[in-house]
Amino acid sequence: MKIGIIGSGGLGSNIARALANKGISATIANKEGPASLSALVAELGASITAGTVEQAASADIVVVAVPWVALQQLLSSLPAWNNRIVIDGANPVLFLDPNSPDAKDPSNPLAAYGIKAIDLGGKYSSAVFRDLVPGARVVKAFNHADARVLAQPEVAGGQRTMFYSGDDAAAKADVRKLLEAIGYFPVDLGPLDVGGPLMQLPFGALSMSNFVKI
Repeated sequence: MKIGIIGSGGLGSNIARALANKGISATIANKEGPASLSALVAELGASITAGTVEQAASADIVVVAVPWVALQQLLSSLPAWNNRIVIDGANPVLFLDPNSPDAKDPSNPLAAYGIKAIDLGGKYSSAVFRDLVPGARVVKAFNHADARVLAQPEVAGGQRTMFYSGDDAAAKADVRKLLEAIGYFPVDLGPLDVGGPLMQLPFGALSMSNFVKI
């Protein structure tokens, strides 16, 4: 099963590292193009290749790991999903310039963490994401943990817990197999309407959780 990763920031690059550590092949892409990823793929080894966004999006399982503000423009430019699996790794937050007034806004409880919540008008993020990828089978995963620990699924003598949720049982089964192959301990949180809000940064009950199964 082919894997594509769209986004090469902290989230996308660390997912690629986690895959590379187990020798799992994937294509990673960003808006700057394959040449901009030469140093990253050289670091990660032969199992990770750089491609275009369209090439990564054509995989059987596609991980979307881009900032929320870039989602709509990115996803609207891609071909039909044709029932393929899309992993929603996004969170509705704005990353703040540390020198901007927003980073010192006393009315923002998240300013100290360098982020600001994006108002989705009462919706949860996976419901919005699902509407942006019509024809895809959406599974939420990778978003609830600190991106910096994703490449270390086995820690403290156990396995790092990875939550996931989705509405398609077969898609979730394939994502679970992938998470297990990486080395995580996967935990199914049920359908998107249940698991999505629990996992969503910044205010989901399980956001930024770091459980380890011993």
